[in-house]
Amino acid sequence: MRFVSMRTLLCLSMVLVATGQMKAQATLHWVGSWAASQQVPEPQNSVDPELLRDATLRQVVHLTVGGSQLRVRVSNAFGTQPLHLTAVHVARPVSAGSAEIDAASDTAVTFSGARDLTVPAGAEYLSDAVAFPVAPLSNLAISIHFDQAPTGETGHPGSRTTSYLVHGDMVSAASLPDAMTMEHWYQISGVDVTSPMQASSVVILGDSIADGHGATTNGNDRWPDVLAARMQGDKSTRTVGLLNEGIGGNRLLLDGLGPNALARFDRDVLAQTGVRAVIVLEGVNDLGTLTRDHDVSAEEHAALVGRIEAAYAQMVERAHAHGVRVIGATILPFGGSKYYHPGPENEADRQAINAWIRGPRHFDGVVDFDAMMRDPAHLNLMLPAYDSGDGLHPGPAGYKAMGEAIPLSLLKN
Repeated sequence: MRFVSMRTLLCLSMVLVATGQMKAQATLHWVGSWAASQQVPEPQNSVDPELLRDATLRQVVHLTVGGSQLRVRVSNAFGTQPLHLTAVHVARPVSAGSAEIDAASDTAVTFSGARDLTVPAGAEYLSDAVAFPVAPLSNLAISIHFDQAPTGETGHPGSRTTSYLVHGDMVSAASLPDAMTMEHWYQISGVDVTSPMQASSVVILGDSIADGHGATTNGNDRWPDVLAARMQGDKSTRTVGLLNEGIGGNRLLLDGLGPNALARFDRDVLAQTGVRAVIVLEGVNDLGTLTRDHDVSAEEHAALVGRIEAAYAQMVERAHAHGVRVIGATILPFGGSKYYHPGPENEADRQAINAWIRGPRHFDGVVDFDAMMRDPAHLNLMLPAYDSGDGLHPGPAGYKAMGEAIPLSLLKN
């Protein structure tokens, strides 16, 4: 009879435990619960590098679906040198508009087992799984500590949510007295949660109307927020995360405020965790900038319309290659915009593009924002009750109407 040494048994048991842990990790099903598109912040939206030396930045995000575990995505997409963070923590904020957290919930986030991380230039890092249960539609505070300022900031200027900056390593502090405040997010791009196997996510790829220009700061009343709340109230969409990848001023064809929509499609749509569908609401800024500074010829109008339609078709092809459905959203009326001062030719362009969006076999589904938001007496204008006042962006009432009008049947698993 052969005897097995205690050391051999101990080694065998450790291997079995490690194998079990690896299998358990492999069977976890992750889905995106929150995301924000990344860009180089404009000068007025960037942070003085001196303020980010030995500094803690606490940022609050609004999740869509819940789960028993989470992981955080840190971005250095537009950095020109590696980004080093000495600590990343998550906690439950006391409220959406407060730097105060429930100190008992403060939890360190690790990356490959380490509490600090170095993200290469142009890259993103996904954290280890963190045992941190979160409820649907709850808020999450993410606190990060910089030892040195990033070389080239990466962020999302249109957070519509207050962030808090203090000197020193204060990632676990219950409150941040005398913190500097700003309505921007920096260096964070997503939060995933564990979900049932049938769970998925829907991405909204858009401009400032998706990003929420005109929404209430800390109010989470953009139309994607309204839609996410509706989805949680319906059993057919309760396990579907909603990821808002809108950028204010974004265009389909040219860079401006953020990379053009085609250039960011892979990172902001196809690379999102669990993505099964995307709603595309882009094009108004392409139309508006065409003639913002001067009139152009009829040929240039026609060429722009053709390029926009081709860009939509490119998105559909690329998404379908990854098993992702594409839902086209018609462009809202903007005839009252003082920023773009559009004329009849711009309105004809908008009508032509919207007709293409509604056309058969172009998209897998259509959300007709134009039909629901326009003034029936003046088809080139937004209904006054929905207008934020600038003729271009809806206000909270308009966002509420948009979020409530989208058929949930388009979004279910």
